[in-house]
Amino acid sequence: MNPTEPIAATSGVSRSTRAAAVLRVTSGNFLEQFDFFLFGFYATFISKIFFPSTSEFASLMLTFAVFGAGFLMRPLGAIFLGAYIDKVGRRMGLIVTLSIMASGTVLIACVPGYASIGLLAPALVLLGRLLQGFSAGAELGGVSVYLAEMATPGNRGFYTSWQSASQQVAIVMAAAIGYGLNEWLSAQQIGAWGWRVPFLIGCAIVPFLFMLRRSLQETAAFEARQHHPQAREIFSMLLANWRIVIGGMLLTAMTTTTFYLITVYTPTFGRSVLKLSTADSLMVTLLVAVSNFVWLPIGGAVSDRIGRKPLLLAVSVLAIFTAYPALSWLADAPSFARMLIVLLWFSFFFGMYNGAMVAALTEVMPAEVRVAGFSLAFSLATAVFGGFTPAVSTYLIQVTHDKAAPGYWLSFAALCGLCATLGLYRRRASSSASAASSA
Repeated sequence: MNPTEPIAATSGVSRSTRAAAVLRVTSGNFLEQFDFFLFGFYATFISKIFFPSTSEFASLMLTFAVFGAGFLMRPLGAIFLGAYIDKVGRRMGLIVTLSIMASGTVLIACVPGYASIGLLAPALVLLGRLLQGFSAGAELGGVSVYLAEMATPGNRGFYTSWQSASQQVAIVMAAAIGYGLNEWLSAQQIGAWGWRVPFLIGCAIVPFLFMLRRSLQETAAFEARQHHPQAREIFSMLLANWRIVIGGMLLTAMTTTTFYLITVYTPTFGRSVLKLSTADSLMVTLLVAVSNFVWLPIGGAVSDRIGRKPLLLAVSVLAIFTAYPALSWLADAPSFARMLIVLLWFSFFFGMYNGAMVAALTEVMPAEVRVAGFSLAFSLATAVFGGFTPAVSTYLIQVTHDKAAPGYWLSFAALCGLCATLGLYRRRASSSASAASSA
């Protein structure tokens, strides 16, 4: 790997101006996670409306498969939209990704059920998920790189952590709306039409998010670059740096798997597997999102002080050896208190790991393909690991009859993160040493 071009930080910008820029750029992340969480939380209802079957397991698996299909589009979005953002700029590219994402959101919110339009209903839901996945493929990378390029010296981990922190705000809001609906409506009302209400709220805030995105300024780091590569150049550079992309995918596997396990899958796991109440599952999810919001910037700040590598290694090892025992303890005697304790523990190592990982991934990518490379690595991890975590967890529990089986999947993802950290930083050290000797 060739040493990457330093990420230049702008200077002379007030703290309030930077805070406003963080809010504007992360607004799209909010919409993405708001809808993704809702799809996972209302999976049971969506399965009955759009994927009716004589088997509840089959309906749920079809729903989670469609949920996961959106993640298969992420690598394509990362390549094509990521290349577009690296060519035309962060601001314009992020407006485009928000437009595509909003289209998918509106489609899912408004599609009639299977009973009304037959097979067209699940087909349109699938199309909506594919649009969301395509846009999300570059959205997260574009936001992360924007934050990295606007960060003040020595604080890149702290700034980039707000990419994920914004998603936690979305989960808190979605869980709070779901909790309110659960209190105000009957299960029959929620199943018939109430589940659409949060999706429609997401549609209603789209104009506000567009207003925020349109007021973004281009980053100084992008404007200072003398050469903005064409798409063909970007594709060639991605191919030349395929080892870094694969390493970045494995590095990200830990964070995507943990995130979708403790947020999107938690409500279904609590209701269908542990047989806890809907209110308990929602409250745990809400508190976990608050915990994530707290730990993410702490993880980023700690990595700014002690380095990315030590933190990534420590948390990976912690996850490998505690994921299954923690879930096994929960499965032995399911309760609200035990579920909260276990998921807050997972939230701790998610926040600390991800706080360091996002900054690390922006730093190992070559500058010319920083958005495309970051987005492709993250999208592959989400497609292979995180996005299918609900489906894999459901399958593992079904075939093993072990309610703690998702812990195996999480430990495996943590092992991938451990190996990737060692490999990427060894390669980076070798490249830096080679560059220093040749100079």
